[in-house]
Amino acid sequence: MTGKSLGQPMIQISVEELAQRLSSGDANIQLVDVREPQELAIASIDGFVNLPLSEFVEWGDQVPTMFNPHAETLVLCHHGIRSAQMCQWLLAQGFTNVKNIVGGIDAYSLLVDSSIPQY
Repeated sequence: MTGKSLGQPMIQISVEELAQRLSSGDANIQLVDVREPQELAIASIDGFVNLPLSEFVEWGDQVPTMFNPHAETLVLCHHGIRSAQMCQWLLAQGFTNVKNIVGGIDAYSLLVDSSIPQY
């Protein structure tokens, strides 16, 4: 993944904010999970589209047609590192409303929904 952000700051949201956004039923939110398929098999949150970072070559050029670059886009991973990389990349592609989910699915399991397994 390459590309420089044009100085646009990456916005971060907490897992509690994520839970509120999910419960709002807002159909305009785009949810992206960049974890690997084997991670998804252990723990996942409904509604997220899986785009594993390791398969970037396979889906990278499809992102502009898969998603609205101006819709709110929330990005998830295990702890928030890979999702931050994806957010930076999306910003560099011209996305305007990208948010990194701080702490990832690990924090979501700890703070919001303990039925989601930790790994």
